[in-house]
Amino acid sequence: MRILGLDYGEKRIGVAVCDELGLTAQGLPTLIRKTKKHDLEILSHWIRNYSVQKIVIGYPLRLDGSEGIQCEKVNRFARMLNKTFLLPVIKWPETLSTKEAEDILISSGVRWQKRKEKVDQLAACLILQNYLDCADKSTAGQL
Repeated sequence: MRILGLDYGEKRIGVAVCDELGLTAQGLPTLIRKTKKHDLEILSHWIRNYSVQKIVIGYPLRLDGSEGIQCEKVNRFARMLNKTFLLPVIKWPETLSTKEAEDILISSGVRWQKRKEKVDQLAACLILQNYLDCADKSTAGQL
C-alpha cells in the first residue's frame, strides 16, 4: 500500500511517499502553496501517479502534548483532504520534526540555501518513516 506523507505548512508542504511495500519513505518535491485549487491539483497528481491509498499528515502537538493553533489548521486541511480524495487521513504526532530535519541537514554539511529547499521534504520523510516504523499505529487520529 502506498502512503503519502505530508508536513503541513502555511507557505510550503513537505511531501513524501513510501515504496510499494510500505517500508521506506522517499521525498517528493516540496509543494509551494498558492491556492487551494493549485495545492489540491498537485496532491491529486501525486495520489494518482503513486496509487496512494492513505495520507499521513504531521500533527504538531505542543511539547506538553496539548493541541495548539497549528493543530486546528492541520485539522481543517486534513478534513479537506479526506473530503476531496476520499482517502483515510491519519494525523501523526510530529513535534519538532522540522527541527530534527534541520539538524540532520546541518550535520550533513548542507549549506543554508539548500537546507531551506530541502527541510520540508525531509520533515515529511521523517513523519512518514516514523509512521511506517511504528508497530502500534493506534495512537494516531484517523479521519
